[in-house]
Amino acid sequence: MSVKRSVNRGFDSTSKDLSRRDILILGAGAVAVSSTAFSAMAQPAGETTVHGLSAFGDLSYPAGFQNLKYVNPNAPKGGTFSQLAGGGTATFNSFNGFILKGDAAVDMEQVFASLMWRASDEPDAVYAYAAEKVTVSADGRVYKFQLRNGITFHDGSPITADDVAFSLTTLKTKGHPAIGNLLRDMESAETEGDRVVVVKFAANRSRSAPLTAANLPILSKAYYSKLAFDETSMEPPLGSGPYKVGKFEQGRFVEFERIKDWWGANLPITRGQFNFDVLHYDYYRDRDTAFEGFTSKSYTFREEFTSRVWASRYDFPAVKDGRVKRESIADDRPSGLQAWMMNTRREKFQDVRLREAFALAFDFEWANKNLMFDSYARTQSCFQNTEMMAKGKPSPAELALLEPHKAKLPAEVFGEAWSAPVSDGSGQDRRQLRKSAELLNAAGWTVKEGKRVNAKGEPLVVEFLAFERVSEPHHALYIKNLGALGIEATMRVVDPVQYRSRMQDFDFDISMNRISLPPSPGDALRAYFSSRAAAGKGSPNFSGIANPIVDALIDNAVQANDRQSLHTACRALDRVLRAEHYWIAGWYKPAHWVAYWDIFGQPPAKPHYARGVPETWWLDPEKAAKLGG
Repeated sequence: MSVKRSVNRGFDSTSKDLSRRDILILGAGAVAVSSTAFSAMAQPAGETTVHGLSAFGDLSYPAGFQNLKYVNPNAPKGGTFSQLAGGGTATFNSFNGFILKGDAAVDMEQVFASLMWRASDEPDAVYAYAAEKVTVSADGRVYKFQLRNGITFHDGSPITADDVAFSLTTLKTKGHPAIGNLLRDMESAETEGDRVVVVKFAANRSRSAPLTAANLPILSKAYYSKLAFDETSMEPPLGSGPYKVGKFEQGRFVEFERIKDWWGANLPITRGQFNFDVLHYDYYRDRDTAFEGFTSKSYTFREEFTSRVWASRYDFPAVKDGRVKRESIADDRPSGLQAWMMNTRREKFQDVRLREAFALAFDFEWANKNLMFDSYARTQSCFQNTEMMAKGKPSPAELALLEPHKAKLPAEVFGEAWSAPVSDGSGQDRRQLRKSAELLNAAGWTVKEGKRVNAKGEPLVVEFLAFERVSEPHHALYIKNLGALGIEATMRVVDPVQYRSRMQDFDFDISMNRISLPPSPGDALRAYFSSRAAAGKGSPNFSGIANPIVDALIDNAVQANDRQSLHTACRALDRVLRAEHYWIAGWYKPAHWVAYWDIFGQPPAKPHYARGVPETWWLDPEKAAKLGG
C-alpha cells in the first residue's frame, strides 16, 4: 500500500479507480465480525474467530471458499500488461510510497502482502491473506491475527509476527500523516510467539481502524533496520506480495515482475489474479503524446479520460480492423465528486455567499455540449450514485441529526437538497450571473471601475492551479464568466511535481480535484471533511473544511451501527456540505472508457466495485500470436 498523491487526470476525467492503497488511506469503512463466520474451535467466552471482516458483519464468502466469483481460477500465467502510469502525466522519484516525501512509483502496493485483502464484489469485506484467521475479543478492542505457515519475503526470509508488529508501529509513527491519522485508535501491536500478532485498539475506536490495520503492508523489520524508513529511496524495496520491482528508468517507466513461486498464488482471496509475468507502466509528459504511443502499440491498454479524444481520435487503422477493441465498462461504484475545490483557508473564500456565487458562474450545460460531446451528467453530491446522496427534503431521521444544529445552519439545509441550477446553455446564463452578482454584493464585493473590490478597495483575484493544459477550454469558459462579474481570474499550469507540492501545502486558491468515497465510508469522511484533516499537511481535505457541525455529523456516520443509519447520517452530512458550497461541482459518467490491443482474456463479469484490470485479466496466447506479441 502506498499513498496516492493528489493529481487529477485531465479535466473531463471522471476516474475513480480506487486501488487497495486508496481505500486504506481514506478508510475503507467499518469493521465488524460476521456472525456466520465463526470457527468451530473452543474459545474463551465472547471471542469469535473468523476468516473475514466487513462493515456490518455481512460476508458473501463462507469459510473454506475456493476463489472469488469474478476471477478465472484457471487463468494462464505469462506475458506483459502495459499501460500509462498515473493517467500519463505523473512522474516518480522514489519507491517509498508510505511517507509524505517524494513521488512514489504507481501501484507499489502490489509489492507487499497484508494480513487481509479486500473482495471487490462486496462493499467492504476483507478476507484472510497473510493471516489465515483472526480472533476478536468480545469488546472489539483486541484482534489476534494468526499468520499462515510458509509465508516469506522475496529474499526467502520468513514473515513473522515481529515483522507485522514492526510494520504497524512504524507506519503509525513514521508513515504518511494520513496513515498515522487512520491508526490513531490503534494502541499497540505486539506478538505472541512468531505466528500471532495482537493488535489493541482504543475503547472508542473508529469502526475502520481494524480494517485499516489488516490491510496495511507488511514490511521486513530486518530490511528497514539497514535502510531509513522515513526517507525517499530508489532502491527497490524488499516485499512479500505477488510482484517485485523489476526494470525501471526514473521518471520514464517502471516494471513489476511476478514472483513465480509466490506463496500466496493459490489462496482463495488471490487465486486467478496477478496473471501477467510483467506489469509495465509508462510515464509521458502529456496524454496527447501518450495517445500516439498507444496507436503504435508502445503500450497495450489505455483508459480514456477525455471525451474529445474518445469521440474523435479512436479511428486509427488498428481500431477499424479490430486489432484494438473499445469498451465502455459499467462503473457501479460511488461516483464521487470531481470539482473545483475552493481553499477556504484563504480569507476571501470564507464567506459562503462568495462561494455560492462562484458555484453559479460555471455553465456546465454549455461545456458538456461544446467541449465534452454531451458525455457527462452534472455531479451534485460527493455521494453521487449511492443511497447516501441527499434528495428532496430531509427525512425525519435526517432531521433528528440536523435540528440540534439548526441555529447555525443555512436555512436551505432544511429544504430541498441544494443542486446546481440548469443553465440555458448559452455559456453566459444571465439569470445565473445576476444571482452571482447579487451574492457578491451581499458579501461586500462590489464593482468599482469594472472590478470587484472589498471595503478596503482590494480586488477579488483568484488563480486556478492545474498541471496540464488539457483543461484550458473548461477554465477559459469559467474565467470568462468570472471576468463578466468583475473577478480577475487566471489559470496557472505547473509541472506535476510542483502541483503535488503546492496541493500538499495547500498553496492554491482553486484547483480541480476528486473526492472518492468507498461504499461504506468511515474515516474517509474525516480525511476529506474534518477540521483535523484541514490542518494536516498532505490531507485530501482540499477545501479546508473546518466546521464543528460537519465534524459532529461525521461522528454520527462513523458511529452508525447499521447501513441504514450510515446512509441517513451521510445524507444529513451531504445536505450541509452542499449548502455550504465548498466546491464548484463538476461532472461524472458511470463507466470506464477503455481501449486495448486484442491480446487479452478476461472473466465473463468484472467485480462490482472495481474495474478488474489488470488483476483478473490474462494474456491470451492465440490472440497475441495473431497480433505478433
